[in-house]
Amino acid sequence: MGPGSDTMIMSAMDRRNLLALFAALPLFRELDAKSIGELADDIQWFSVPSGTVLYSSGESADGMYVIINGAFGVYAPQAGGGSSCIGKLSAGQTAGDMELISGKLRSTTLAALRDCEVARLSKITFEKLISQHPQALRYIARGLAQQLDALQQPQRQALPVPKTFAIVPFDSSDGAAAFGADLVASLARFGRSELMTGAQATDRTSHWFHRLERANDFVVYMTDPHPTHWSRLCIRRADVLLLVANADSDPQRWLALDTMEEVGAAIRAAEIVLVHRSGGRPWKARHWVEAQPCRRIHHVSGAADVARVARLLTGRSVGLVLSGGGARGFAHIGVLRALSEAKIAVDSIGATSIGAVIGAGWAAGWDYGDMVERMRRGFVASNPLNDYTLPIMSLVAGGKVSRLMRQEFGEIEIEDLRIPFYCVSANLTNGQLAVHRSGTLWKWLRASISIPGILPPVFADKQAYVDGATINNLPVDVMREEFRGSIMAVDTGANRSFSSDLDMTEIPALWDIRNVFRLRRSRVNIMQILLRAGMLNSAATSIGQRELADVLLMPPLEGVDLLDWRSFERIIDIGYRYAAEVLEERGAKGLKTGGAVL
Repeated sequence: MGPGSDTMIMSAMDRRNLLALFAALPLFRELDAKSIGELADDIQWFSVPSGTVLYSSGESADGMYVIINGAFGVYAPQAGGGSSCIGKLSAGQTAGDMELISGKLRSTTLAALRDCEVARLSKITFEKLISQHPQALRYIARGLAQQLDALQQPQRQALPVPKTFAIVPFDSSDGAAAFGADLVASLARFGRSELMTGAQATDRTSHWFHRLERANDFVVYMTDPHPTHWSRLCIRRADVLLLVANADSDPQRWLALDTMEEVGAAIRAAEIVLVHRSGGRPWKARHWVEAQPCRRIHHVSGAADVARVARLLTGRSVGLVLSGGGARGFAHIGVLRALSEAKIAVDSIGATSIGAVIGAGWAAGWDYGDMVERMRRGFVASNPLNDYTLPIMSLVAGGKVSRLMRQEFGEIEIEDLRIPFYCVSANLTNGQLAVHRSGTLWKWLRASISIPGILPPVFADKQAYVDGATINNLPVDVMREEFRGSIMAVDTGANRSFSSDLDMTEIPALWDIRNVFRLRRSRVNIMQILLRAGMLNSAATSIGQRELADVLLMPPLEGVDLLDWRSFERIIDIGYRYAAEVLEERGAKGLKTGGAVL
């Protein structure tokens, strides 16, 4: 077997042989040496420092680019101003060819996510290439087709997997070094990995670093804890910054990031890793985020946590989305038991309504036994919806539900959960879905289960929040936006759960109501009506949300009422048996989705 294009590119760069370099690029691979030689004099090869814009939206297209090394972010302008990242281009891919072919202005902005090298073909050179060598159009056409597919299905496109990581220590303690060694060991399960320190890379050229990165699937750079040339180099070469600190340190900005304004975007997208020691003092992750803004926060206290971080970074993780559904949501507990027995680690959780309560407990570290005991105590032994009040705002006062949430979760904040977690509610003030990734956990869980008309809304910051199921009962799209890996969705609100054989258009007289009960017709109460009505608006949305999931579980809950709290054990068992059967079947097929076995 001959060498791959990566090997050929690396060899060409070592020899500083431009002809061999261009011959190794996919765009020119089918051209003979003479043809490449004729084009080489017209091709510019240059470096693009991290954070530099290669071209901007609205500019005229005067050339196309071939990425030799590094990675670029593709940003599209938004209607309300600003721009959003819609993709990433890596080594071997082309950029700007669509506008050259169409003759239109640039539709996107291309910015270097790290130090890059590119080859530029002017408009004249590009036209010369496709007129004399039409076979090159096949590669360009494939690239354009992929871009078009990404635009048509943006939410199903897998986020690019980072290759290089820079660990930035908070101080000179050994926590970051230990985490770095453990991270490389975890990454080695997915591919060749190497840890690089400043002592190992003294006086190395940029081509040496390119060779290092091409020889490995993952490279982890360990920076100094303060601003140095080495720290700056590592940060500029990294796809992801991992800011590592001991959790019991006083939260402050990382010193190594000082004077790093030119890579501000990378710093804002950094991820904080808090290393916990046994017996450490109480901590609040929120204070770290306030001192150093970041994209995500990880908690590490052992090997299992490091393995979770590695999976989350590389797209080998499993994200779990749990729906609402009243008492039917107890099936989620059975699903979690089945996942645990199948040794499928859940690395991220998103949920709404009753699913949010169960998901938050799992994210907080409750095991199956804890979950059953706590949920039985809160929802079965004592009905949380019987503190009735004058129906000015709701049928019940909500005090019992609030006390239940505080009793089980205390004052912990969402940022403090061991597993990344979000829940959703519906913002009545602006009519939008509200996603909660920070703040006091019990408060936002209380908002997520605030069934309109039954429970009063949660009021905060001049906004009113109610049950997230009224807008989105299965928020897979929220996880899909930032999650790398496979997403499993559990929908317990999909089956028919509300029916009656009553034939009436108005409330009958008292004597007639007695006859209805005497005839044992299906009884309906206002709570059932309000709970079901609150989920109708999201019914159509749920269909699309299910399509976004890699694995969809819909436990058979026909005939289980939304308020059937007393069927607690039976509902859990239905969820468990169903999930165990599905997982066993999928395991027998050897199915892999996104690098995670499901």
